[in-house]
Amino acid sequence: MGTRAAGAATLKRLRHSRGLSLAGVARALTRTAVALHQPRLPAVASVQRSVARWESAAPTLPDERYQLLLAHFYARTPAGQMAVGAGSDLAELLGALLDLGESETRVAFLRTALIRTATDTGGMLALLSTPVQAGLSVALIDPSRATEETAAGLVAVVADVNAQVGSVPMVRLQLLLAPVIDACRRLQAGPLPGPVVGHVRAVAVAACSLAGRLAFENRDDGASQALYAEATAQAERLGDTWPRANVHMSHALVTLYSSPDLTDAQRLVGQAVHAARSGDSVKVRARAHALQAEISARAGLERQAQAALGLAWYDIESQSGSDPSGSSFSAGHLRGFEGVCELYVGDPSVAHDRFAASAAALAGPREQVQRAIVRADQALARIRMGDPRSAAELLHECVLAAVATGGRVPAIRLRRARVELRPWRREDFVADLDDHLMDVLGA
Repeated sequence: MGTRAAGAATLKRLRHSRGLSLAGVARALTRTAVALHQPRLPAVASVQRSVARWESAAPTLPDERYQLLLAHFYARTPAGQMAVGAGSDLAELLGALLDLGESETRVAFLRTALIRTATDTGGMLALLSTPVQAGLSVALIDPSRATEETAAGLVAVVADVNAQVGSVPMVRLQLLLAPVIDACRRLQAGPLPGPVVGHVRAVAVAACSLAGRLAFENRDDGASQALYAEATAQAERLGDTWPRANVHMSHALVTLYSSPDLTDAQRLVGQAVHAARSGDSVKVRARAHALQAEISARAGLERQAQAALGLAWYDIESQSGSDPSGSSFSAGHLRGFEGVCELYVGDPSVAHDRFAASAAALAGPREQVQRAIVRADQALARIRMGDPRSAAELLHECVLAAVATGGRVPAIRLRRARVELRPWRREDFVADLDDHLMDVLGA
């Protein structure tokens, strides 16, 4: 069976699984359009002909309007509950759209749109398959009945939330993640089966660490510190040390941006490097050395910064095969760290080129927060090169990115760059930037 034929077969199977005729799907899509306040669809007979074409021997791809309606329809179970995780009808639909020729970017957009809806209606459970939901419900009542599949379902939720950073507002992601942390606490309060203990603890580490970052992004520094403390305590009881290094790095970054004093950030990144060196993840080790380089550069320690960068490049270039951490840290990310080091203890023109290369490499939806940070730093380099007008033009792009991602760090970087534009505050290009900042950030 060809790829397009497989997509058509999946659409037919989804329809049959709900006991619907072609006309039944047409009526369901019409009702969905009304519920979403979309423009009315054509007559049911016309919509029915479209549904038939999607499932035919020479299938056509539903257009974007119908894709959205199909996604909203299949994102709810026949009982009306949201279900957008692995194994759901929505996941099946999105796979069918890929088979029918839709782009991965468009399919990712559709899934993000439905995850946004899940934060309003389905919460964490919407990201779990029906069997995992049932297993989790049993385990929360009696932790001794928890299984590895239960823990794997929670891992998938954390991964889903993490993948949506930069696409879904941070506060919505916090709402999705909070029940995972509560579930881990409740499971660990009971007698978990031996093989499951480590899996649940690993979920707790990842969930608390990510929640600490999200709390920081949402300007709740007290909650952020408490969550990082919990993540650290859990990580210390795991076998490998790279998860502990990840927690320390995330904590170091939010500390770096919430306090002008570098002491605590330096301490945390030192702990991260120590843990990463004895761990099995080369990518985590590379990122720890890169962050150590940045913090050294910010402290004016050029020799230490260059030494740490050298170690980070060694790590990146020596990696082979799969990495146990699943980290996406790459040479593109590392070029951004190189740029920061050049900005503080080197040549701003070299920094600018490093930032440009890094921004070009950070193209994925998940990387938009980091791209916004790199662009703001690139603008700072332009200011220090004596080109404030061009810097202001670049900062307009950063304003839009900061709004789109909802990230606190891009906003902080923006404000720092604006401070360095003060000598030109009477120029029109700075006034235009100020107006833009005020309009969208209230800054």
